[in-house]
Amino acid sequence: MPQVPQTFDALAVRAWCGLALDALGRAREEIDAINVYPVADGDTGTNLYLTLESAATAVEAVFAGHEAGGGGDPGRPTLADAVRAMAHGALIGARGNSGTILAQLLRGMAQVLAGDVAPGHADGTGLGLALRHAADSARQAVAHPVEGTVLTVASAAADAAGAADGDCGAVARAAYEGARTALAETPDRLEVLRQAGVVDAGGRGLVTVLAALVESLTGETPRGPAARGPGPHPRTEAAHTVAAPCADDDAPPRPGGPAFEVIYLLEAEDAAVARLRERLDALGDSLVVVGGDGLWNVHVHVDDAGAAVEAGVEAGRPYRIRITHFGAGDAHAPGAERMPAERVQRAVVAVVPGEGLAGLCTEAGATAVLARPGEPPASGELVQAVRRAHAREVVLLPNDAELRHTAAAAAEQVRAEGVRVALIPTRSAVQGIAALAVHEPERRFDEDVVAMTSAAGATRYAEVTVAERQSWTMAGICQAGDVLGLVDGDVAVIGQDLTETALAVLDRMLAAGGELVTLVVGDGAPESVAERLQARVREAYLAVDTVVHHGGRQGSVLLIGVE
Repeated sequence: MPQVPQTFDALAVRAWCGLALDALGRAREEIDAINVYPVADGDTGTNLYLTLESAATAVEAVFAGHEAGGGGDPGRPTLADAVRAMAHGALIGARGNSGTILAQLLRGMAQVLAGDVAPGHADGTGLGLALRHAADSARQAVAHPVEGTVLTVASAAADAAGAADGDCGAVARAAYEGARTALAETPDRLEVLRQAGVVDAGGRGLVTVLAALVESLTGETPRGPAARGPGPHPRTEAAHTVAAPCADDDAPPRPGGPAFEVIYLLEAEDAAVARLRERLDALGDSLVVVGGDGLWNVHVHVDDAGAAVEAGVEAGRPYRIRITHFGAGDAHAPGAERMPAERVQRAVVAVVPGEGLAGLCTEAGATAVLARPGEPPASGELVQAVRRAHAREVVLLPNDAELRHTAAAAAEQVRAEGVRVALIPTRSAVQGIAALAVHEPERRFDEDVVAMTSAAGATRYAEVTVAERQSWTMAGICQAGDVLGLVDGDVAVIGQDLTETALAVLDRMLAAGGELVTLVVGDGAPESVAERLQARVREAYLAVDTVVHHGGRQGSVLLIGVE
């Protein structure tokens, strides 16, 4: 085996993220299966995977930027660049209780290694300090810490790392062994784990991440931890049917629990977040608030999901809001069996740019994946959406040219799980709408896919947006604030008035003919723009119909489709 440098630099961060993502991918189902606390919803492994996938994607983006000449050293970001990207990616992509805590652990490490808390270190001492700060900051982020959870495992790793001597590899090994030992003891600290005969799922995931850290620094693969606790064990399936008597990583177990999990990113000041913590703590449990510097990830379990979101609105600007209903009589009903539902024959999974289209797709029977501006879904998120559809056959509509490779990777993964997947390369949401309009689940799968592909391919697409900076385009030089009209992905019109630019784009598209115009109007569009465009179609283009949808908060002010 070649000697691996035992230094913690940007390349080591990149390797760590890649190895940890692979390891969590392999362990995901096992971790999901032992997930009984704080809620027996069987998703801890998946949430950890999606959180780390977001972190790894952010690190890769930093390397790509430097390789393109965007940094001082073209090809090598600094350690600070890499760890900050890792922490930020985990923060914006954090899923569930476990993912939110993992994001804070990574943020705590980054604060030390990037020099925010202490001078940046890349040696063994610095790595030990980073692990210590990570464990302490994660514990502070949880409203009411409970022993026997991932917090206990993180603290044990930090204790062992602090007592170790040597380089980064030696410190990482010590942290891993300390975490591994603490993980085996979690059933002794938390009764619900002992009853289920399993170790803590979040702690199991953290041990997996630390094993990847050892491998990235030494080239050695540590022995893996056990998924079960000491003593006699029930069947593995018990992890799915033994419900945690508390939906809280934060308080002693109690019967029942809140019905909803609410997660959102929040732009807010520190003082407002302190008040938000108090309010959410009174509303529910499993409260974890992580982040800082104006950006936070909020996680809580509540009965009144609307009140939890309203609290975020009062504190600042919440977005990427996710509300999950645990389901009546499952995760919070002691002893309740959660039998898997029978798979449907066929489903459609569509990526959409705004809440309005998400509602439209849901009404049409599709599973919608919301893509916020600047925050495209990762492949793991698409995989999860396909799994949620719970179908034998799935039609996947990425609705964005930039998501082609991401969607292809997701399709390959679920095909390996036995699901028949057809990826239709839709490049815009209006093409996805056209495909969904002709979808007929009663047809043969191949016939349905051909019909949907034909409908999407026959739909020209355009968007009207506002330029954020000066740049060269196919239509000339645009300035920040100019209105851009893009047809089939290329800038075709540059204007000053949004409605006039939209009219010019519409005329250009209908010059080649058309039968149906679809307009998806975003929140930033003038109220009159849809009326003006409809009037233009009525007055100038005979036998052409117009359909208007309200897209909500979407990246483009207006989307136009012509079939």
